[in-house]
Amino acid sequence: MFDISESNSLIVDGVLYALIAFSVVTWTLLLVKGYQHWRAASQTKRYKKAFWSAPNIIAASEIQDVDGPAARVAQAGFNTLRDVDSHASHDLEHTGDRQDLLERSLRQQILKERRSLDSGLAVLASIGSTSPFVGLFGTVWGIMNALTNIGALGSASLEVVAGPIGEALVATGLGIAVAVPAVLAFNFFTRRLKLINGDLDDFAADLIRLSRKANFAGSKPVELGSTKHETSSSVVNLKNEAVA
Repeated sequence: MFDISESNSLIVDGVLYALIAFSVVTWTLLLVKGYQHWRAASQTKRYKKAFWSAPNIIAASEIQDVDGPAARVAQAGFNTLRDVDSHASHDLEHTGDRQDLLERSLRQQILKERRSLDSGLAVLASIGSTSPFVGLFGTVWGIMNALTNIGALGSASLEVVAGPIGEALVATGLGIAVAVPAVLAFNFFTRRLKLINGDLDDFAADLIRLSRKANFAGSKPVELGSTKHETSSSVVNLKNEAVA
């Protein structure tokens, strides 16, 4: 088996260690992003269940013990509605139509959530696209060393070319081995990001429809425990408000 410590080429050594570093970064990001996306999906599911279980949108705005992308989007919208309906702010940020301010607030929060979930994907894309070429560079350098040894020794025996050719083959294989997980992870998380973004857009649209009939002046957040006892019929009531 090829051992990096036995290599005689500093360039090939550098290529192999760089590819190993790329692999460590790839698998670290894969685990971190996997947990982040799983947690975001789980929290969103919990919040939407609590949201649609509330008897009305005012009660839904009082949900506090559930975090996640959907919860943060909703709270950004509720905070904007409270400011607008209570006439507490008169600066340029709060100047405009009520619905326009709400849509802007929701859009900005959705973009923040997207940036958070999108972080690290550019690194995966870069590793996936460059690793084969880094490995190819090590391959070319290893073959060049083999040809140099043949020219210097005047012999093409296995003892002369085995080491450099072995380095070349390892660099090629390692470059591909690093690139494949990075590309698959990038494609998977990109698709998950599109699904989450679409889900947040739909939720924001429902929130905008519900807010048209509600006045948030003086409403204050309370604990979710006060809304947990609501029956399943309240879910139908709140969804009917969204459709209206």
